[in-house]
Amino acid sequence: MSDSSPLPPVRLHPEAELARAALSTPLLSRAARLARWAGPGTRVDAGGGLVEEQLPAAAELLGLTGDDAAALASEAWRVAVDAGLVEIADEENGTVRTGEELELLTGGSPQDVLTVWLAALETVLADAAVPDLDDLVDALEEGGEVDFSSLDWDPEAEGEFLDGVLGNLYLLTVSEGGSGDGPVPLPALAASMLVPDDMGEPTNDVLEQVSDAMMRLDDQFRTLEPIGLVEYQPVDEALMADGDEEPAAAVDDTDVTRYGMVRLTPLGAYGLRARLLEAGFEAPAVGELADKGADALLDGTAGFGPSAAQAETEQWLTRREPLGAARELLAAARGVDEGAPLRRLRCQQALSLIGAEAEPALREVLDDPELGGLARVWLTEQGAAGVPAPSEEMVFWLTIDTVAAQLAAEGNSEELQALVEGLAAQHSGFFAAAWRVGHPATADVLEAMGRLHPDKKVAKEARKAAFKARSQQGS
Repeated sequence: MSDSSPLPPVRLHPEAELARAALSTPLLSRAARLARWAGPGTRVDAGGGLVEEQLPAAAELLGLTGDDAAALASEAWRVAVDAGLVEIADEENGTVRTGEELELLTGGSPQDVLTVWLAALETVLADAAVPDLDDLVDALEEGGEVDFSSLDWDPEAEGEFLDGVLGNLYLLTVSEGGSGDGPVPLPALAASMLVPDDMGEPTNDVLEQVSDAMMRLDDQFRTLEPIGLVEYQPVDEALMADGDEEPAAAVDDTDVTRYGMVRLTPLGAYGLRARLLEAGFEAPAVGELADKGADALLDGTAGFGPSAAQAETEQWLTRREPLGAARELLAAARGVDEGAPLRRLRCQQALSLIGAEAEPALREVLDDPELGGLARVWLTEQGAAGVPAPSEEMVFWLTIDTVAAQLAAEGNSEELQALVEGLAAQHSGFFAAAWRVGHPATADVLEAMGRLHPDKKVAKEARKAAFKARSQQGS
Protein backbone atom coordinates (compact mmCIF):
# COMPACT_ATOMS: atom_id res chain seq x y z
CA MET A 1 0.00 0.00 0.00
CA SER A 2 1.58 3.26 -1.16
CA ASP A 3 1.43 6.46 0.85
CA SER A 4 1.74 8.60 -2.30
CA SER A 5 -1.94 8.55 -3.29
CA PRO A 6 -5.05 9.15 -1.18
CA LEU A 7 -6.88 6.21 0.33
CA PRO A 8 -10.65 5.93 -0.18
CA PRO A 9 -12.59 8.12 2.26
CA VAL A 10 -13.90 6.46 5.42
CA ARG A 11 -17.28 7.21 6.95
CA LEU A 12 -16.54 7.63 10.63
CA HIS A 13 -19.15 7.35 13.34
CA PRO A 14 -19.62 10.38 15.65
CA GLU A 15 -16.81 10.78 18.20
CA ALA A 16 -19.22 10.53 21.13
CA GLU A 17 -20.40 7.14 19.88
CA LEU A 18 -16.83 5.98 19.29
CA ALA A 19 -15.78 7.13 22.76
CA ARG A 20 -18.61 5.12 24.34
CA ALA A 21 -17.48 2.10 22.34
CA ALA A 22 -13.89 2.60 23.50
CA LEU A 23 -14.94 2.78 27.16
CA SER A 24 -16.91 -0.46 26.82
CA THR A 25 -14.10 -2.49 25.24
CA PRO A 26 -13.10 -5.35 27.55
CA LEU A 27 -9.44 -4.41 27.72
CA LEU A 28 -9.72 -0.67 28.33
CA SER A 29 -12.51 -1.13 30.88
CA ARG A 30 -10.39 -3.72 32.73
CA ALA A 31 -7.38 -1.39 32.63
CA ALA A 32 -9.47 1.44 34.09
CA ARG A 33 -10.79 -0.78 36.90
CA LEU A 34 -7.25 -1.84 37.82
CA ALA A 35 -6.10 1.79 37.78
CA ARG A 36 -8.85 2.72 40.25
CA TRP A 37 -8.02 -0.35 42.37
CA ALA A 38 -4.31 0.39 42.60
CA GLY A 39 -3.18 1.94 45.88
CA PRO A 40 -0.23 2.39 48.25
CA GLY A 41 0.13 -1.36 48.61
CA THR A 42 0.33 -2.04 44.88
CA ARG A 43 3.77 -3.16 43.71
CA VAL A 44 5.27 -3.49 40.24
CA ASP A 45 8.39 -5.16 38.95
CA ALA A 46 11.26 -3.53 37.07
CA GLY A 47 9.28 -3.57 33.84
CA GLY A 48 6.23 -1.89 35.37
CA GLY A 49 4.16 -5.09 35.46
CA LEU A 50 2.19 -6.16 38.50
CA VAL A 51 4.25 -8.41 40.78
CA GLU A 52 3.19 -12.03 40.51
CA GLU A 53 1.72 -12.30 44.00
CA GLN A 54 -0.77 -9.48 43.26
CA LEU A 55 -2.08 -10.96 40.02
CA PRO A 56 -4.66 -13.25 41.71
CA ALA A 57 -6.24 -10.27 43.47
CA ALA A 58 -6.28 -8.30 40.24
CA ALA A 59 -7.87 -11.21 38.36
CA GLU A 60 -10.50 -11.60 41.09
CA LEU A 61 -11.33 -7.88 40.89
CA LEU A 62 -11.88 -8.24 37.15
CA GLY A 63 -13.98 -11.37 37.53
CA LEU A 64 -11.47 -13.44 35.59
CA THR A 65 -11.21 -17.19 36.16
CA GLY A 66 -9.48 -20.10 34.52
CA ASP A 67 -5.93 -20.75 33.39
CA ASP A 68 -5.66 -17.41 31.54
CA ALA A 69 -6.93 -15.24 34.41
CA ALA A 70 -3.51 -14.06 35.61
CA ALA A 71 -2.27 -13.43 32.07
CA LEU A 72 -5.37 -11.39 31.20
CA ALA A 73 -5.03 -9.34 34.38
CA SER A 74 -1.37 -8.74 33.62
CA GLU A 75 -2.25 -7.59 30.12
CA ALA A 76 -4.90 -5.18 31.45
CA TRP A 77 -2.37 -3.74 33.92
CA ARG A 78 0.20 -3.23 31.17
CA VAL A 79 -2.41 -1.35 29.12
CA ALA A 80 -3.23 0.81 32.16
CA VAL A 81 0.42 1.75 32.55
CA ASP A 82 1.08 2.36 28.85
CA ALA A 83 -2.10 4.42 28.40
CA GLY A 84 -1.23 6.65 31.38
CA LEU A 85 -4.03 5.44 33.65
CA VAL A 86 -1.38 4.41 36.17
CA GLU A 87 2.08 5.95 36.68
CA ILE A 88 5.16 4.50 38.33
CA ALA A 89 5.75 6.65 41.41
CA ASP A 90 9.02 5.09 42.57
CA GLU A 91 10.87 2.66 40.33
CA GLU A 92 13.20 1.52 43.08
CA ASN A 93 10.41 0.60 45.48
CA GLY A 94 7.96 -0.41 42.74
CA THR A 95 5.15 1.88 43.88
CA VAL A 96 2.48 3.47 41.69
CA ARG A 97 0.03 6.36 41.65
CA THR A 98 -3.04 7.23 39.64
CA GLY A 99 -2.21 8.53 36.19
CA GLU A 100 -3.50 11.82 34.79
CA GLU A 101 -5.23 10.06 31.91
CA LEU A 102 -7.61 8.13 34.21
CA GLU A 103 -9.69 11.22 34.90
CA LEU A 104 -10.10 11.77 31.14
CA LEU A 105 -12.07 8.54 30.85
CA THR A 106 -14.87 9.99 32.96
CA GLY A 107 -14.39 13.76 32.80
CA GLY A 108 -12.74 14.30 29.43
CA SER A 109 -14.15 14.96 25.98
CA PRO A 110 -14.83 12.15 23.49
CA GLN A 111 -11.54 13.13 21.80
CA ASP A 112 -9.71 12.72 25.15
CA VAL A 113 -11.19 9.24 25.60
CA LEU A 114 -10.22 8.23 22.08
CA THR A 115 -6.67 9.49 22.62
CA VAL A 116 -6.35 7.20 25.65
CA TRP A 117 -7.83 4.32 23.65
CA LEU A 118 -5.31 4.89 20.83
CA ALA A 119 -2.46 4.61 23.35
CA ALA A 120 -3.94 1.33 24.60
CA LEU A 121 -4.28 0.13 21.01
CA GLU A 122 -0.57 0.64 20.38
CA THR A 123 0.25 -1.61 23.34
CA VAL A 124 -2.05 -4.34 22.08
CA LEU A 125 -0.71 -4.12 18.53
CA ALA A 126 2.84 -4.51 19.86
CA ASP A 127 1.72 -7.56 21.86
CA ALA A 128 -0.01 -9.05 18.82
CA ALA A 129 3.22 -9.00 16.83
CA VAL A 130 5.06 -11.04 19.50
CA PRO A 131 5.17 -14.82 19.03
CA ASP A 132 3.91 -17.30 21.59
CA LEU A 133 5.52 -16.62 24.99
CA ASP A 134 6.46 -20.27 25.43
CA ASP A 135 8.73 -19.93 22.39
CA LEU A 136 10.24 -16.79 23.86
CA VAL A 137 11.04 -18.53 27.13
CA ASP A 138 12.69 -21.41 25.29
CA ALA A 139 14.77 -18.93 23.30
CA LEU A 140 16.14 -17.01 26.29
CA GLU A 141 19.89 -17.05 26.41
CA GLU A 142 21.99 -17.04 29.53
CA GLY A 143 22.35 -13.27 29.48
CA GLY A 144 18.61 -12.81 29.51
CA GLU A 145 18.49 -11.67 25.88
CA VAL A 146 16.17 -13.24 23.34
CA ASP A 147 17.85 -15.08 20.48
CA PHE A 148 15.49 -14.00 17.70
CA SER A 149 17.31 -16.13 15.14
CA SER A 150 16.32 -19.29 16.99
CA LEU A 151 12.69 -18.18 16.85
CA ASP A 152 12.79 -17.62 13.09
CA TRP A 153 11.12 -14.33 13.98
CA ASP A 154 11.97 -10.79 12.90
CA PRO A 155 10.17 -8.31 15.20
CA GLU A 156 10.29 -5.49 12.64
CA ALA A 157 9.11 -7.70 9.77
CA GLU A 158 6.32 -9.17 11.91
CA GLY A 159 5.10 -5.71 12.85
CA GLU A 160 5.20 -4.58 9.24
CA PHE A 161 3.28 -7.67 8.15
CA LEU A 162 0.54 -7.03 10.70
CA ASP A 163 0.41 -3.36 9.69
CA GLY A 164 0.07 -4.44 6.07
CA VAL A 165 -2.76 -6.84 6.87
CA LEU A 166 -4.60 -4.18 8.85
CA GLY A 167 -4.03 -1.69 6.04
CA ASN A 168 -5.58 -4.10 3.56
CA LEU A 169 -8.49 -4.74 5.94
CA TYR A 170 -9.02 -0.97 6.12
CA LEU A 171 -8.95 -0.71 2.32
CA LEU A 172 -11.41 -3.57 1.91
CA THR A 173 -13.70 -1.97 4.48
CA VAL A 174 -13.76 1.62 3.19
CA SER A 175 -13.45 1.05 -0.58
CA GLU A 176 -16.65 1.27 -2.60
CA GLY A 177 -17.56 -2.24 -3.62
CA GLY A 178 -15.50 -3.62 -0.72
CA SER A 179 -16.72 -5.46 2.35
CA GLY A 180 -18.17 -2.36 4.00
CA ASP A 181 -19.58 -3.40 7.36
CA GLY A 182 -19.33 -7.09 6.42
CA PRO A 183 -16.65 -9.58 7.51
CA VAL A 184 -13.60 -10.51 5.43
CA PRO A 185 -12.40 -14.14 5.19
CA LEU A 186 -9.03 -14.65 6.86
CA PRO A 187 -7.59 -16.53 3.84
CA ALA A 188 -8.35 -13.52 1.63
CA LEU A 189 -6.45 -11.20 3.97
CA ALA A 190 -3.46 -13.53 4.18
CA ALA A 191 -3.45 -13.98 0.40
CA SER A 192 -3.60 -10.21 -0.13
CA MET A 193 -0.16 -9.98 1.47
CA LEU A 194 1.48 -13.04 -0.07
CA VAL A 195 -0.01 -13.85 -3.49
CA PRO A 196 1.43 -11.62 -6.25
CA ASP A 197 -1.19 -9.74 -8.29
CA ASP A 198 0.06 -11.27 -11.53
CA MET A 199 -0.01 -14.86 -10.21
CA GLY A 200 -2.91 -16.76 -11.76
CA GLU A 201 -2.91 -20.00 -9.75
CA PRO A 202 -0.95 -19.85 -6.47
CA THR A 203 1.90 -22.35 -6.22
CA ASN A 204 2.00 -24.93 -3.43
CA ASP A 205 4.79 -22.95 -1.77
CA VAL A 206 2.69 -19.78 -1.75
CA LEU A 207 -0.36 -21.67 -0.48
CA GLU A 208 1.73 -23.03 2.39
CA GLN A 209 2.86 -19.48 3.23
CA VAL A 210 -0.77 -18.33 3.20
CA SER A 211 -1.73 -21.19 5.53
CA ASP A 212 1.08 -20.33 7.96
CA ALA A 213 0.10 -16.64 7.85
CA MET A 214 -3.52 -17.54 8.61
CA MET A 215 -2.46 -19.32 11.78
CA ARG A 216 -0.41 -16.30 12.90
CA LEU A 217 -3.28 -13.95 12.07
CA ASP A 218 -5.70 -16.16 13.99
CA ASP A 219 -3.66 -15.60 17.15
CA GLN A 220 -3.23 -11.90 16.39
CA PHE A 221 -6.90 -11.15 15.79
CA ARG A 222 -7.81 -13.01 18.99
CA THR A 223 -5.43 -10.57 20.74
CA LEU A 224 -6.85 -7.51 18.96
CA GLU A 225 -10.54 -8.23 19.53
CA PRO A 226 -10.66 -7.25 23.27
CA ILE A 227 -9.44 -3.72 22.49
CA GLY A 228 -12.35 -3.27 20.07
CA LEU A 229 -10.35 -3.03 16.84
CA VAL A 230 -12.09 -5.98 15.19
CA GLU A 231 -14.84 -8.52 15.61
CA TYR A 232 -13.37 -11.93 14.95
CA GLN A 233 -14.69 -15.41 14.30
CA PRO A 234 -11.67 -17.67 14.93
CA VAL A 235 -10.45 -20.48 12.72
CA ASP A 236 -12.37 -23.71 13.38
CA GLU A 237 -10.38 -25.79 15.86
CA ALA A 238 -11.07 -28.90 13.74
CA LEU A 239 -8.93 -27.43 10.96
CA MET A 240 -5.93 -27.30 13.29
CA ALA A 241 -6.30 -30.86 14.57
CA ASP A 242 -3.68 -33.47 13.72
CA GLY A 243 -4.30 -35.24 10.44
CA ASP A 244 -4.58 -38.61 12.26
CA GLU A 245 -7.44 -37.38 14.46
CA GLU A 246 -11.01 -37.98 13.39
CA PRO A 247 -13.20 -34.83 13.48
CA ALA A 248 -15.84 -34.88 16.22
CA ALA A 249 -18.57 -34.11 13.67
CA ALA A 250 -18.97 -33.90 9.92
CA VAL A 251 -17.51 -30.67 8.55
CA ASP A 252 -18.27 -28.69 5.42
CA ASP A 253 -15.00 -28.03 3.59
CA THR A 254 -16.69 -25.41 1.39
CA ASP A 255 -17.75 -23.24 4.35
CA VAL A 256 -15.28 -20.33 4.16
CA THR A 257 -16.33 -19.04 7.60
CA ARG A 258 -14.55 -22.02 9.18
CA TYR A 259 -11.24 -20.47 8.12
CA GLY A 260 -11.79 -17.32 10.20
CA MET A 261 -13.78 -14.15 9.54
CA VAL A 262 -12.73 -10.66 10.63
CA ARG A 263 -14.65 -7.40 10.58
CA LEU A 264 -13.21 -3.95 11.26
CA THR A 265 -15.39 -2.21 13.83
CA PRO A 266 -16.34 1.49 13.52
CA LEU A 267 -13.90 2.12 16.40
CA GLY A 268 -11.30 0.07 14.55
CA ALA A 269 -11.78 2.17 11.40
CA TYR A 270 -11.17 5.29 13.50
CA GLY A 271 -8.06 3.76 15.06
CA LEU A 272 -6.51 2.51 11.83
CA ARG A 273 -7.16 5.83 10.10
CA ALA A 274 -5.40 7.63 12.95
CA ARG A 275 -2.39 5.33 12.57
CA LEU A 276 -2.37 5.74 8.78
CA LEU A 277 -2.39 9.53 9.10
CA GLU A 278 0.48 9.36 11.58
CA ALA A 279 2.41 7.16 9.15
CA GLY A 280 2.06 9.79 6.43
CA PHE A 281 -0.82 8.38 4.41
CA GLU A 282 -3.53 10.60 3.01
CA ALA A 283 -6.62 9.03 4.57
CA PRO A 284 -9.65 11.29 4.10
CA ALA A 285 -12.89 11.01 6.06
CA VAL A 286 -16.32 11.92 4.76
CA GLY A 287 -17.35 15.30 6.19
CA GLU A 288 -13.90 16.88 6.32
CA LEU A 289 -14.75 19.22 3.43
CA ALA A 290 -18.10 20.43 4.80
CA ASP A 291 -16.65 23.72 6.13
CA LYS A 292 -14.41 24.40 3.12
CA GLY A 293 -15.08 26.21 -0.15
CA ALA A 294 -16.62 24.72 -3.27
CA ASP A 295 -13.19 24.51 -4.92
CA ALA A 296 -11.96 22.27 -2.08
CA LEU A 297 -15.13 20.17 -2.33
CA LEU A 298 -14.89 19.60 -6.09
CA ASP A 299 -11.16 18.89 -6.03
CA GLY A 300 -11.34 16.86 -2.83
CA THR A 301 -14.08 14.53 -4.07
CA ALA A 302 -12.39 14.00 -7.44
CA GLY A 303 -10.93 10.69 -6.30
CA PHE A 304 -13.97 9.59 -4.30
CA GLY A 305 -16.31 6.85 -5.44
CA PRO A 306 -19.87 7.91 -6.35
CA SER A 307 -21.54 7.18 -3.01
CA ALA A 308 -18.74 8.75 -0.95
CA ALA A 309 -18.75 11.84 -3.19
CA GLN A 310 -22.50 12.17 -2.74
CA ALA A 311 -22.28 11.75 1.03
CA GLU A 312 -19.55 14.40 1.24
CA THR A 313 -21.50 16.78 -1.00
CA GLU A 314 -24.72 16.32 0.99
CA GLN A 315 -22.91 17.32 4.17
CA TRP A 316 -21.44 20.35 2.38
CA LEU A 317 -24.86 21.44 1.09
CA THR A 318 -26.63 21.14 4.45
CA ARG A 319 -24.51 24.05 5.73
CA ARG A 320 -25.38 26.40 2.87
CA GLU A 321 -28.27 28.27 1.31
CA PRO A 322 -29.19 26.45 -1.96
CA LEU A 323 -28.89 29.26 -4.51
CA GLY A 324 -25.67 30.60 -3.02
CA ALA A 325 -24.22 27.09 -2.95
CA ALA A 326 -25.10 26.61 -6.64
CA ARG A 327 -23.35 29.84 -7.62
CA GLU A 328 -20.28 28.89 -5.58
CA LEU A 329 -20.14 25.45 -7.19
CA LEU A 330 -20.41 26.84 -10.73
CA ALA A 331 -17.65 29.37 -10.08
CA ALA A 332 -15.37 26.62 -8.77
CA ALA A 333 -16.11 24.39 -11.78
CA ARG A 334 -14.48 26.74 -14.29
CA GLY A 335 -10.99 26.09 -15.60
CA VAL A 336 -8.89 24.58 -18.35
CA ASP A 337 -6.50 22.63 -16.15
CA GLU A 338 -6.33 18.82 -16.22
CA GLY A 339 -8.69 18.44 -13.27
CA ALA A 340 -11.37 20.81 -14.59
CA PRO A 341 -13.56 18.25 -16.47
CA LEU A 342 -13.93 16.11 -13.35
CA ARG A 343 -14.68 19.23 -11.27
CA ARG A 344 -17.50 20.05 -13.66
CA LEU A 345 -18.84 16.50 -13.41
CA ARG A 346 -18.80 16.70 -9.59
CA CYS A 347 -20.43 20.13 -9.86
CA GLN A 348 -23.22 18.74 -12.03
CA GLN A 349 -23.78 15.91 -9.56
CA ALA A 350 -23.88 18.39 -6.66
CA LEU A 351 -26.36 20.61 -8.47
CA SER A 352 -28.66 17.64 -8.97
CA LEU A 353 -28.85 17.36 -5.16
CA ILE A 354 -29.96 20.97 -4.83
CA GLY A 355 -32.88 20.75 -7.25
CA ALA A 356 -35.04 23.54 -8.66
CA GLU A 357 -33.77 26.19 -6.22
CA ALA A 358 -30.51 26.29 -8.21
CA GLU A 359 -32.22 27.31 -11.47
CA PRO A 360 -31.38 31.06 -11.36
CA ALA A 361 -27.67 30.24 -10.96
CA LEU A 362 -27.76 27.92 -13.99
CA ARG A 363 -29.49 30.52 -16.16
CA GLU A 364 -26.77 33.02 -15.27
CA VAL A 365 -24.11 30.86 -16.97
CA LEU A 366 -25.97 29.89 -20.16
CA ASP A 367 -23.56 31.96 -22.25
CA ASP A 368 -20.43 30.75 -20.43
CA PRO A 369 -18.30 28.69 -22.87
CA GLU A 370 -17.28 26.20 -20.13
CA LEU A 371 -20.56 25.99 -18.21
CA GLY A 372 -23.22 26.76 -20.83
CA GLY A 373 -23.56 23.17 -22.02
CA LEU A 374 -23.70 21.83 -18.47
CA ALA A 375 -26.35 24.43 -17.62
CA ARG A 376 -28.54 23.45 -20.58
CA VAL A 377 -28.36 19.76 -19.68
CA TRP A 378 -29.25 20.50 -16.05
CA LEU A 379 -32.16 22.82 -16.92
CA THR A 380 -33.55 20.33 -19.44
CA GLU A 381 -33.37 17.50 -16.91
CA GLN A 382 -35.24 19.71 -14.42
CA GLY A 383 -37.99 20.31 -16.97
CA ALA A 384 -37.30 24.05 -17.06
CA ALA A 385 -38.98 26.14 -19.78
CA GLY A 386 -37.25 28.34 -22.34
CA VAL A 387 -33.91 26.53 -22.46
CA PRO A 388 -32.00 27.81 -25.53
CA ALA A 389 -30.62 25.24 -27.94
CA PRO A 390 -26.84 24.82 -27.81
CA SER A 391 -24.60 25.58 -30.74
CA GLU A 392 -22.84 22.68 -32.45
CA GLU A 393 -19.55 23.99 -31.05
CA MET A 394 -20.94 23.86 -27.51
CA VAL A 395 -22.29 20.32 -28.04
CA PHE A 396 -18.90 19.02 -29.15
CA TRP A 397 -17.06 20.89 -26.38
CA LEU A 398 -19.42 19.41 -23.76
CA THR A 399 -18.98 15.94 -25.26
CA ILE A 400 -15.19 16.13 -25.02
CA ASP A 401 -15.45 17.54 -21.49
CA THR A 402 -17.82 14.75 -20.41
CA VAL A 403 -15.62 11.95 -21.76
CA ALA A 404 -12.53 13.57 -20.19
CA ALA A 405 -14.33 13.65 -16.83
CA GLN A 406 -15.39 10.00 -17.12
CA LEU A 407 -11.82 9.01 -18.02
CA ALA A 408 -10.52 10.79 -14.93
CA ALA A 409 -13.22 9.31 -12.68
CA GLU A 410 -13.35 5.71 -13.91
CA GLY A 411 -10.52 5.05 -16.36
CA ASN A 412 -11.28 2.60 -19.17
CA SER A 413 -14.57 1.31 -17.73
CA GLU A 414 -17.28 -0.65 -19.51
CA GLU A 415 -19.62 2.32 -19.08
CA LEU A 416 -17.16 4.61 -20.81
CA GLN A 417 -16.69 2.13 -23.66
CA ALA A 418 -20.47 2.10 -24.14
CA LEU A 419 -20.49 5.91 -24.18
CA VAL A 420 -17.73 5.98 -26.80
CA GLU A 421 -19.54 3.47 -29.01
CA GLY A 422 -22.75 5.47 -28.71
CA LEU A 423 -21.08 8.74 -29.67
CA ALA A 424 -19.46 7.26 -32.77
CA ALA A 425 -22.71 5.57 -33.83
CA GLN A 426 -24.95 8.62 -33.37
CA HIS A 427 -22.81 11.01 -35.39
CA SER A 428 -21.26 9.70 -38.59
CA GLY A 429 -18.92 12.67 -38.89
CA PHE A 430 -18.02 12.83 -35.22
CA PHE A 431 -14.25 12.48 -35.56
CA ALA A 432 -14.05 14.82 -38.55
CA ALA A 433 -15.51 17.55 -36.37
CA ALA A 434 -14.24 16.57 -32.93
CA TRP A 435 -10.53 17.13 -33.57
CA ARG A 436 -11.22 20.85 -34.13
CA VAL A 437 -12.77 21.32 -30.67
CA GLY A 438 -10.78 23.82 -28.66
CA HIS A 439 -10.80 21.81 -25.46
CA PRO A 440 -7.44 21.09 -23.75
CA ALA A 441 -8.35 17.39 -23.45
CA THR A 442 -9.48 16.88 -27.08
CA ALA A 443 -6.44 14.87 -28.21
CA ASP A 444 -6.40 12.73 -25.06
CA VAL A 445 -10.12 11.98 -25.38
CA LEU A 446 -9.83 11.01 -29.04
CA GLU A 447 -6.87 8.75 -28.26
CA ALA A 448 -8.92 7.08 -25.52
CA MET A 449 -11.82 6.61 -27.94
CA GLY A 450 -9.44 4.91 -30.36
CA ARG A 451 -8.25 2.66 -27.59
CA LEU A 452 -11.73 1.79 -26.34
CA HIS A 453 -13.78 1.36 -29.51
CA PRO A 454 -14.00 -2.33 -30.53
CA ASP A 455 -14.41 -1.57 -34.24
CA LYS A 456 -10.93 -1.35 -35.77
CA LYS A 457 -12.04 1.03 -38.53
CA VAL A 458 -13.68 3.43 -36.07
CA ALA A 459 -10.70 3.16 -33.72
CA LYS A 460 -8.37 4.11 -36.56
CA GLU A 461 -10.51 7.17 -37.34
CA ALA A 462 -10.28 8.21 -33.72
CA ARG A 463 -6.50 7.88 -33.66
CA LYS A 464 -6.18 9.93 -36.86
CA ALA A 465 -8.39 12.60 -35.33
CA ALA A 466 -6.24 12.61 -32.19
CA PHE A 467 -3.13 13.14 -34.32
CA LYS A 468 -4.79 16.11 -36.05
CA ALA A 469 -5.83 17.56 -32.69
CA ARG A 470 -2.26 17.36 -31.38
CA SER A 471 -0.94 18.96 -34.53
CA GLN A 472 -3.46 21.77 -34.16
CA GLN A 473 -2.42 22.29 -30.54
CA GLY A 474 1.20 22.47 -31.67
CA SER A 475 2.38 19.60 -29.42
